[in-house]
Amino acid sequence: MQLFTERLLLRNITIDDKQAIFDYRSDAEANKFQSWIPETLEDVESFIRRNNNEFNQPESWYQVLITDKETKSVIGDIGIHFFGSENLQVELGITLNKFYHGKGYASEALKGIIDFLFNDLNKHRIMASIDPDNIDSLKLMERIGLRKEGHFVKSLYWKNNWVDDVIYAILQEEWIKK
Repeated sequence: MQLFTERLLLRNITIDDKQAIFDYRSDAEANKFQSWIPETLEDVESFIRRNNNEFNQPESWYQVLITDKETKSVIGDIGIHFFGSENLQVELGITLNKFYHGKGYASEALKGIIDFLFNDLNKHRIMASIDPDNIDSLKLMERIGLRKEGHFVKSLYWKNNWVDDVIYAILQEEWIKK
């Protein structure tokens, strides 16, 4: 998969990306809201090998790398979860290298992938599940046009604790009207 935005190239992850991924994903403080924080390069290699081989497969997660179109620098990644028996719903998650925060890259990357999912793959609904303490991600979802659908109290068992979960989503017809 390759998708271009104004400044970015969203592309498949390769084994050659392992060091760059490790460099930003292993920062436990910057990624405190992430479920996966690698401890070794081998962890990243396993992560890359586990990535589904085909894009848009029902009940699968697919990671794409966010890179700078000109410099080829790795900025982060987007996890895309294709779910539902009809394969018309998608969950998105994003991780950015902390050195790229606050520069509009997350908004640009997510808008690009959402446009593609709705316009090219004809998905019905796109959603995100966010920790309510992750204020930056909550603001990001609102900034790109997703609506808050609910705040579920202690509905997610994560890191050996029951935690709250906030769901943001948008329908295809809402996105296309924007």
